[in-house]
Amino acid sequence: MLSTNWEKLVKKQQQPAKKATKSTLNPKTIRNKKIERKIITTTSRHQINNQSQNTSSTSAAELITESSANPQEITTTPTQHTQELPIQKHQPQPQQQQQQQHTSSRQQEVGLYLAIDCEFVGVGPEGSVSELARVSIVNFYGNTIYDTFVKPIERVTDWRTWVSGVSPKDMQNAITFKEAQWAVSKLIQGRILVGHAIEHDMDAMMLSHPRTMIRDTAKHPPFRKKYAMGKTPSLKKLAKEILGFDIQSGEHSSVEDARATMMIYKSDKKEFERLANWKMRPSKRAGHERNGNQS
Repeated sequence: MLSTNWEKLVKKQQQPAKKATKSTLNPKTIRNKKIERKIITTTSRHQINNQSQNTSSTSAAELITESSANPQEITTTPTQHTQELPIQKHQPQPQQQQQQQHTSSRQQEVGLYLAIDCEFVGVGPEGSVSELARVSIVNFYGNTIYDTFVKPIERVTDWRTWVSGVSPKDMQNAITFKEAQWAVSKLIQGRILVGHAIEHDMDAMMLSHPRTMIRDTAKHPPFRKKYAMGKTPSLKKLAKEILGFDIQSGEHSSVEDARATMMIYKSDKKEFERLANWKMRPSKRAGHERNGNQS
């Protein structure tokens, strides 16, 4: 599972915890023993208070590990399990703590970049027609923004559980297709959408998105050339070659696939954006035509 691989990656980046050393008090020699006792007592209490305050500060790991458990209903506020780094020898100052909290909060926001992936079940004769059964969206940092099961419009004839991971029991808390369609359309509006063969997901949702706002890892020229001899590489292939992860070894998880897709995009983000900007530029011919019309 991809989540297990992420846990290993986080552990490698973490440093072993170090025991905090207690500060020793060297009070000046005071002749009056009563005054000396008062000073030592006050200082000791001050040390205890400082230690209790210092031990409360933690920092969140940059990569978030999240299980691919059953999805929740519509939500635009991500919920995830964070992994804490070991306490370092030098505790962060208040300004550093504020920066860490700001970074953690930022990683939980929806943001500009979203990755989408869907799971399908079969309808019609022998389940030959695919229909949406689950949709998942993660943000730039891999945190789940939206994840829900969707009730198929037609009667399911093949659940494809062995590959989709969807079973009849998942429909108990599923929402209607129209509810999922409306929520996704509002969420992706004005944002860059990352996906693998994303046209299949958008067709299943019966949604469209501006071509200039789409980043498709299946159509990225450098990936096609390097990993598929000019053809379309599978998500499993890209995850193995680029990330070193094995995914889709059994039942698929749309959360895991969306997270892997975002990581693959980030591995070559500069080239993705360069090509996107190049496609957005008006052609020289169009420029000449505009100049001719103005003259």
